[in-house]
Amino acid sequence: MKNPIKLAVFDMAGTTIKDQSYVAQAFQKAFSKQGYENVSLEEANERMGYPKPQAIREMLQNHSSPGVAVTAAMLDKIHKSFVAEMIQFYQQNPDIRPMEDALEVFESLQQMGIKVGLDTSFSRDITEAILDRIGWNGHPLIDITVCSDEVKKGRPYPDMILKMMAALGIGSPLEVIKVGDTALDIQEGLNSGCLMSIAVTTGAHTEEQLKSHSPTQIVQRLSEILPLVEQEMAAKQD
Repeated sequence: MKNPIKLAVFDMAGTTIKDQSYVAQAFQKAFSKQGYENVSLEEANERMGYPKPQAIREMLQNHSSPGVAVTAAMLDKIHKSFVAEMIQFYQQNPDIRPMEDALEVFESLQQMGIKVGLDTSFSRDITEAILDRIGWNGHPLIDITVCSDEVKKGRPYPDMILKMMAALGIGSPLEVIKVGDTALDIQEGLNSGCLMSIAVTTGAHTEEQLKSHSPTQIVQRLSEILPLVEQEMAAKQD
């Protein structure tokens, strides 16, 4: 028998947590406080999925005057402001909630013997604020979470998925599927060698934008991954 699927790795903001450009707006506010008023929502959304220090560095380079170097102090100041904005937002905003079918999907996967992991381009402090707010910290339907500041390289590199595999004793990426709403999520799954790298259109990018990054499948909502998984699991029993 072929290897069964043992782990499903999901992104957070835009995939399992509703995100109506909340993260992009926090980027805008953080840059604005340092005098960078021209960062657009579109530009910020294009950086979704990247480790946040990397995203900030790239936007700083785009908006700095010619010949002005991006310093570590400048990067750190904007990143700290972004983290503060995000934590305050996730602690206080009444609109923060999971995708309607997220827990249903997690439960169905666990009933099939598949562990559920969350990985994110957020740092651990922001992640904890999100998980606390929606009641997912220590939730029995979530087996593991990994954040971008807990590995050497974030997306599109495979480090977060490899860390989960090591922690859960999973030997092959062909026993893992990845689900996310950005190009970086797709690339992370492909670079990890996952059996499936599934794109979902619930986040910042359209189906056409996601399609250009060659996901193995595209779905419109999380529950649509279940028949894909069931089909694959049935095939592996043949």
